[in-house]
Amino acid sequence: QVQLVESGGGLVQPGGSLRLSCAASGFTLDYYNIGWFRQAPGKEREGVSCIRSSDDTTYYANSVKGRFTISRDNTKKMVYLQMNSLKPEDTAVYYCAARWGKFHSGWSVMTEYAYWGQGTQVTVSS
Repeated sequence: QVQLVESGGGLVQPGGSLRLSCAASGFTLDYYNIGWFRQAPGKEREGVSCIRSSDDTTYYANSVKGRFTISRDNTKKMVYLQMNSLKPEDTAVYYCAARWGKFHSGWSVMTEYAYWGQGTQVTVSS
Protein backbone atom coordinates (compact mmCIF):
# COMPACT_ATOMS: atom_id res chain seq x y z
CA GLN A 1 0.00 0.00 0.00
CA VAL A 2 1.01 3.64 -0.40
CA GLN A 3 3.13 4.82 2.46
CA LEU A 4 5.06 8.00 3.27
CA VAL A 5 7.35 8.07 6.28
CA GLU A 6 9.02 11.26 7.49
CA SER A 7 12.20 11.36 9.54
CA GLY A 8 14.92 13.77 10.55
CA GLY A 9 13.05 16.02 12.92
CA GLY A 10 14.39 17.05 16.29
CA LEU A 11 15.44 19.91 18.54
CA VAL A 12 17.73 22.53 17.05
CA GLN A 13 18.89 25.97 18.15
CA PRO A 14 17.87 29.08 16.23
CA GLY A 15 20.10 29.51 13.21
CA GLY A 16 20.71 25.78 12.97
CA SER A 17 19.89 23.29 10.24
CA LEU A 18 17.97 20.07 9.81
CA ARG A 19 17.29 17.82 6.87
CA LEU A 20 13.95 16.09 6.77
CA SER A 21 13.47 12.94 4.73
CA CYS A 22 10.33 11.45 3.28
CA ALA A 23 10.53 7.79 2.29
CA ALA A 24 7.95 6.67 -0.26
CA SER A 25 6.75 3.12 -0.84
CA GLY A 26 3.88 1.40 -2.62
CA PHE A 27 3.88 3.73 -5.62
CA THR A 28 6.17 5.11 -8.33
CA LEU A 29 7.56 8.30 -6.86
CA ASP A 30 8.56 9.62 -10.30
CA TYR A 31 4.94 10.30 -11.22
CA TYR A 32 3.95 12.15 -8.07
CA ASN A 33 4.20 15.73 -6.93
CA ILE A 34 5.48 15.83 -3.35
CA GLY A 35 4.68 18.57 -0.90
CA TRP A 36 5.91 19.41 2.57
CA PHE A 37 3.43 20.89 5.01
CA ARG A 38 3.71 21.91 8.63
CA GLN A 39 1.35 22.44 11.52
CA ALA A 40 2.20 24.41 14.62
CA PRO A 41 0.16 24.06 17.82
CA GLY A 42 -3.13 25.91 17.53
CA LYS A 43 -2.56 26.76 13.86
CA GLU A 44 -3.78 25.38 10.58
CA ARG A 45 -1.59 23.13 8.49
CA GLU A 46 0.26 25.17 5.88
CA GLY A 47 2.17 24.40 2.72
CA VAL A 48 5.92 24.81 3.03
CA SER A 49 7.31 23.52 -0.26
CA CYS A 50 6.56 21.31 -3.24
CA ILE A 51 8.51 19.59 -5.99
CA ARG A 52 6.71 18.77 -9.19
CA SER A 53 6.96 15.36 -10.78
CA SER A 54 7.04 16.48 -14.41
CA ASP A 55 10.09 18.71 -14.34
CA ASP A 56 11.23 19.05 -10.70
CA THR A 57 9.98 22.62 -10.53
CA THR A 58 10.04 23.73 -6.91
CA TYR A 59 7.74 25.98 -4.93
CA TYR A 60 8.19 27.59 -1.53
CA ALA A 61 6.13 29.51 0.96
CA ASN A 62 7.35 33.07 1.33
CA SER A 63 8.21 32.41 4.97
CA VAL A 64 10.84 29.79 4.05
CA LYS A 65 12.08 31.02 0.68
CA GLY A 66 15.84 31.27 0.63
CA ARG A 67 16.21 29.09 3.74
CA PHE A 68 14.62 25.77 2.77
CA THR A 69 15.42 23.57 -0.22
CA ILE A 70 13.34 20.66 -1.45
CA SER A 71 14.83 17.87 -3.54
CA ARG A 72 14.03 14.35 -4.63
CA ASP A 73 15.87 11.14 -5.50
CA ASN A 74 13.47 8.95 -7.44
CA THR A 75 15.88 6.02 -7.56
CA LYS A 76 15.96 5.94 -3.76
CA LYS A 77 12.26 6.88 -3.52
CA MET A 78 13.16 9.75 -1.21
CA VAL A 79 12.25 13.42 -0.95
CA TYR A 80 14.22 15.79 1.23
CA LEU A 81 13.67 19.16 2.84
CA GLN A 82 16.90 20.92 3.80
CA MET A 83 16.12 23.57 6.37
CA ASN A 84 18.73 26.21 7.17
CA SER A 85 18.72 29.33 9.32
CA LEU A 86 15.91 27.89 11.37
CA LYS A 87 13.77 30.21 13.46
CA PRO A 88 11.55 29.52 16.47
CA GLU A 89 8.52 30.13 14.25
CA ASP A 90 9.53 27.12 12.16
CA THR A 91 8.60 24.91 15.11
CA ALA A 92 5.88 22.51 13.94
CA VAL A 93 5.07 18.98 12.95
CA TYR A 94 6.22 18.54 9.36
CA TYR A 95 4.38 16.27 6.95
CA CYS A 96 5.10 15.10 3.44
CA ALA A 97 2.26 14.44 1.03
CA ALA A 98 1.88 13.03 -2.47
CA ARG A 99 -0.32 13.92 -5.40
CA TRP A 100 -0.60 12.34 -8.84
CA GLY A 101 -1.42 14.73 -11.66
CA LYS A 102 -1.73 18.45 -12.15
CA PHE A 103 -2.82 20.72 -9.35
CA HIS A 104 -6.29 22.27 -9.61
CA SER A 105 -6.15 24.77 -6.77
CA GLY A 106 -2.43 25.08 -6.14
CA TRP A 107 0.43 23.18 -4.60
CA SER A 108 -0.16 24.50 -1.08
CA VAL A 109 -3.77 23.34 -0.79
CA MET A 110 -4.04 20.31 1.48
CA THR A 111 -6.96 18.75 -0.34
CA GLU A 112 -4.85 18.43 -3.49
CA TYR A 113 -2.88 15.60 -1.90
CA ALA A 114 -4.17 12.06 -1.55
CA TYR A 115 -1.44 10.52 0.58
CA TRP A 116 0.12 11.78 3.78
CA GLY A 117 2.83 10.72 6.18
CA GLN A 118 2.49 10.65 9.95
CA GLY A 119 4.70 13.70 10.54
CA THR A 120 7.96 14.50 12.28
CA GLN A 121 8.40 17.11 15.01
CA VAL A 122 10.76 20.02 14.48
CA THR A 123 11.46 22.24 17.48
CA VAL A 124 13.61 25.35 17.17
CA SER A 125 14.55 26.66 20.57
CA SER A 126 17.53 27.80 22.57
